[in-house]
Amino acid sequence: MAKKQSSAEKRHRQSEERRLRNKSVKSSVRTSTKKFLVLAHKSGRDPSESANAEMALKDMIKKIDTAAQKGIINKNAAARKKSRMQRFFNTVKAAQ
Repeated sequence: MAKKQSSAEKRHRQSEERRLRNKSVKSSVRTSTKKFLVLAHKSGRDPSESANAEMALKDMIKKIDTAAQKGIINKNAAARKKSRMQRFFNTVKAAQ
């Protein structure tokens, strides 16, 4: 039976650490997106919630930009997500 090389073991440890770090960032992006969507839907019914939705949008955009800068999500995917959420927020705000 062949022995594992120490470099392969180290590479595996590194990839596992990166995977967990990336998973954390992706999760925070998804959480902030869901939070924004809930607040945006509330602001559609209650105009006083609009400020909260706008703050959540800014927070979500910041997290998406950070993930794209770190290479966790593709920069074009980040731009697409931000654009769609901004358009959604604008339509909800216009409907008030």
